[in-house]
Amino acid sequence: MEKKYNVGIIGATGMVGQRFICLLANHPWFNIKVLAASPRSAGKPYCEAVGAKWCMDVDIPDSVKDIVVMNATDDVEKIASLVDFVFCAVDMKKDEIKYLEERYAKAECPVVSNNSAHRHTPDVPMVLPELNPEHTAIIPEQRKRLGTKRGFIAVKPNCSLQGYVPALFPVDKAGYTVKDVLVCTYQAISGAGKTFETWPEMVDNVIPFIGGEEEKSEKEPLKIWGSINGSVIEDSTRPNFTAQCLRVPVSNGHMGAVFVRFEDGKKPTKDEMLKIWQEYKGAPQKLNLPSAPKQFLNYFTEDNMPQTKLNRNLENGMAISIGRLREDTQFDYKFVCLSHNTLRGAAGGAVLLAELLCAEGYMD
Repeated sequence: MEKKYNVGIIGATGMVGQRFICLLANHPWFNIKVLAASPRSAGKPYCEAVGAKWCMDVDIPDSVKDIVVMNATDDVEKIASLVDFVFCAVDMKKDEIKYLEERYAKAECPVVSNNSAHRHTPDVPMVLPELNPEHTAIIPEQRKRLGTKRGFIAVKPNCSLQGYVPALFPVDKAGYTVKDVLVCTYQAISGAGKTFETWPEMVDNVIPFIGGEEEKSEKEPLKIWGSINGSVIEDSTRPNFTAQCLRVPVSNGHMGAVFVRFEDGKKPTKDEMLKIWQEYKGAPQKLNLPSAPKQFLNYFTEDNMPQTKLNRNLENGMAISIGRLREDTQFDYKFVCLSHNTLRGAAGGAVLLAELLCAEGYMD
């Protein structure tokens, strides 16, 4: 990629915004041009605006410390004039996020969103780049609706499904039709934008409820499995997902315990599943995108693997870890999976999606 894209980060002081900054500070294609946040942060140098809220395990990059934070809601047109596109990770009400992201799009500024507000908008592609990159083809239809030439919105899926959907989708596409999936997720506190310092109640504790998470875990995969029909993406009617989501005392990394049943008793052998996982490559690997893991799906043969602390950072946190594949007495198979929730599941997944959109020419 010869061109360098100027990008903005909307919601730059939050945890996901901070992760975007760390990922983009030395990105080969993207240059951080604008940081934007709420009115209380606007007008301040970034290091002052974020202050004690900085929670990454590295220091604030020198390249952004002195960038003066802009107002994410009042400076839309000005921001749009300064950048090629923006990443959006704001903490606002869903209807406010939908309105804000459409304002940027209508200002001819493409939006790559970490937020859930537009995930079920029928002409907004919700893309996990290795699985459903063809959904970006809906963008011209969205532009027609918005009345834009360049502007559009693309979103990444929820963090909780980033481990188990990548393990199931390639097997389904290989001809073994997934019918029913039961998943229990064990989700890190960073998924709530928290650390143990800010959420001491989570130390030595498990909370068996995460607002809205189970609905997202059950419904969003159907859009990934869906297909473009005219001017919309139609959700698939299968597989059937049921989910239970728990918050656990882990800093980063979402674990999933998965049970899967195939249609009509036609299931792969264990060796066939392992072969599919080992050989699967998606568009990011074929295009050699900067943030793409070389090996997308990684299977661990040890009974006690993968482990969150040991494996969440595999391939810079962008790879999926799988283990304990075995037959089940009620379903066909069960296994565990792991993904890094703020890298693959949030900012990293959005950066990879932006790289795909650039490679496909949607940002030009």
